[in-house]
Amino acid sequence: MEERFVTYLTERLPLVERALADAAAAPLTDGPAARDLNRYLYAPLSRFTASGGKRVRPVLALLGAEAVSGHAEDALSCAVAVELFQSAALIHDDIADEGELRRGEPCLHRVEGEGLAINAGDLALTQVFEVVLADEALPADRRLRALRELVRMERHTLEGQALDLGWVRDARWDVTTEDYLYMVTSKTSWYSAAIPLYVGALVGGGSEEAARGLLELGLTAGVAFQLADDLLNLVGDAEAQGKDLRSDITEGKRTLAVVWALEHLEGAEREELVALLASGTSDAAELARAVELIELGGGIARCQELAHEMAERAKEGARALADAGHITVEARDLLVSMSDFFVERAG
Repeated sequence: MEERFVTYLTERLPLVERALADAAAAPLTDGPAARDLNRYLYAPLSRFTASGGKRVRPVLALLGAEAVSGHAEDALSCAVAVELFQSAALIHDDIADEGELRRGEPCLHRVEGEGLAINAGDLALTQVFEVVLADEALPADRRLRALRELVRMERHTLEGQALDLGWVRDARWDVTTEDYLYMVTSKTSWYSAAIPLYVGALVGGGSEEAARGLLELGLTAGVAFQLADDLLNLVGDAEAQGKDLRSDITEGKRTLAVVWALEHLEGAEREELVALLASGTSDAAELARAVELIELGGGIARCQELAHEMAERAKEGARALADAGHITVEARDLLVSMSDFFVERAG
């Protein structure tokens, strides 16, 4: 079933790529400083954004518009805005996590230095608003509404990131499953699925009921997406993951698998897992032992189970929206396929 969504991604990808290329920022001057500005600011961001993968997030904005019988082109500026926010989030996240690789290449801060990488990420955040404001094909009221929702997306993402980083900094091992779900909904779901679908529906002329339904569906599907990512990091294909395999353990991330295991392990086994997570180890044998303990505590199984539960809830939401006449039947099928795609990546 997931093939339907993969086909849709492939078909809409050229539209997104052209829009991203057209939206690339340029120096505010054509004077002598322009060459250095391109070298230090605009080119690094352009290269980073161009290296993106399937463009799931911006394509979801197009799907949101088409779901309510609008046109994909209606949502292109919002799609570009979401992808630029993704660039900013990844650039800054890699700095915070002291990452080495991103998309198979050295992280931007490893190539350009932290200062210039932060600045490039900040430029991407600025462009989130510039591209929507410049979209004169959209009525002014829809542009304003889209900007309001994009700001809400950014705030939620920042909250989630604050929790994710703060728990590690303060060596917090009392994080609960409920805490994790709030964090991951904020950090991932809002910008990875919910707001792309939501703003797409809004600028595509959809009803408030349709847009809100897509928002809720996206929040649920976004959790499934992140749970699948967490699983891939722990038990995914080692060759495909490369150096990133089990990096969540090295970084001491409070993923659902870890949180669940810590809630259910006791005594020496819990202490051993905490010690491994706190050590920053990158030793393959120690990482494997951490995964064994997480599995012993039921973390892997619970992560798989909840990912599928969330995907099923998203599918139910898509069917309900179509039954009520809020979205098209074709959109329903694509959203069901999307939910499968989000979880099947992790097997």
